[in-house]
Amino acid sequence: MSKFFGPEQPIPYEGPSSKNPLAFKYYDPDKQVLGKRMEDHLRFAVCYWHSFVWPGTDPFGGDSFQRPWQQAGDPMQMARQKADVAFEMFRLLRVPFFTFHDRDIAPEGSTFAESNRNVRQIAEVFARKMAESKIGLLWGTANLFSNRRYMAGAATNPDPEIFAYAAAQVKNVLEITHEMGGVNYVLWGGREGYETLLNTDLKREMDQYGRFLSLVVDHKKKIGFKGTILIEPKPREPTKHQYDFDVASVYGFLKRYGLENEVKVNIEANHATLAGKSFEHEIATAIALGIFGSVDLNRGDPQLGWDTDQFPNNVPELAVALYHLLSGGGFTTGGFNFDAKVRRQSTDPADMFYGHVGGLDLLARTLLSAAALIENGGIDKFVEQRYAKWAGEAGQKIHAKDATLASISDAAVAANINPKPQSGRQEYLENLVNRFV
Repeated sequence: MSKFFGPEQPIPYEGPSSKNPLAFKYYDPDKQVLGKRMEDHLRFAVCYWHSFVWPGTDPFGGDSFQRPWQQAGDPMQMARQKADVAFEMFRLLRVPFFTFHDRDIAPEGSTFAESNRNVRQIAEVFARKMAESKIGLLWGTANLFSNRRYMAGAATNPDPEIFAYAAAQVKNVLEITHEMGGVNYVLWGGREGYETLLNTDLKREMDQYGRFLSLVVDHKKKIGFKGTILIEPKPREPTKHQYDFDVASVYGFLKRYGLENEVKVNIEANHATLAGKSFEHEIATAIALGIFGSVDLNRGDPQLGWDTDQFPNNVPELAVALYHLLSGGGFTTGGFNFDAKVRRQSTDPADMFYGHVGGLDLLARTLLSAAALIENGGIDKFVEQRYAKWAGEAGQKIHAKDATLASISDAAVAANINPKPQSGRQEYLENLVNRFV
């Protein structure tokens, strides 16, 4: 299986002038950017599910990839072959992290205990390979959406036994993530929502979801897991409406259940656009609210209304997102997880490398653009000037502890103020961004 991809040497860095389609033009892991190594800024991860689990199906056709480990055979042996190929790809790409769901790495058994054993057996394989390769686990998570038991949700399910099953599944994967040295744990509520309010007790379901998250946080502390618990916002698909609709919705939910200091968000670019928001908006909102954690990097197709999970290819759009990310302090425990898959017709093993190499290079290129914007300082300077009056007498009076609506009104009337609007200079700022991309 180590020969599955063809090339045996890791992808080299050859610089912008290289014509080699399997060489990095911009991603140089040790290059210093704003005083930090490029690899340490970006913290790349390859996701297990899109790269090694998805068989290339769509609603109208079966699997198009037909990978060797997706053939008939002993499921656990296939899982071990899949792990061999995955870690070979990680080595060739020279990425520092990977991510997984429990059902990505091992099949369900006939009993819950057997399912847990399956996951633990493959996790032991991972642990050995991680020790040899020095690759880390950005985050683990449990699949609480694929099995038919979860068709009405996991934590929000009307049946408490399904809640309990989901809790047991998360406990197992959280503990495995901790044992493997994972730096985050993600909760993706793929079906934590509703399809119709006619059969839904909205308040009960949200209370159940809050209870579930509280239990996870409590267990994290009990086992000594130092990583970050993350929620991944998504507005819809497969449900009509999901309770973790966007970053602001998640923050309101966390605040209601007293978890705003315990849980952060894992933001996906394609989910942001499905929610009618930009990727940069979701990042900036999470930073402003103090819940920014990690990123699932991909893009959607503007002509399709679902989560297409394509590799990123828009330099200007991504450069602005990275500008906000870097301005907010960058990653701590999080990173850029490539939650992207090659297209159904991209059937050759090399296509998996074209997607990841291109994505890595694009992100490295936009990191350089974002860093140049920060070093230029033009955006920061303009924003500071735009809000400068808030640091003056008028702004200080509004924020004074004894200020009231009446006192602010009286002062405005007494001073006979007649403020004039100032230009927001959007076109000037957009031109400034374009200078660096």
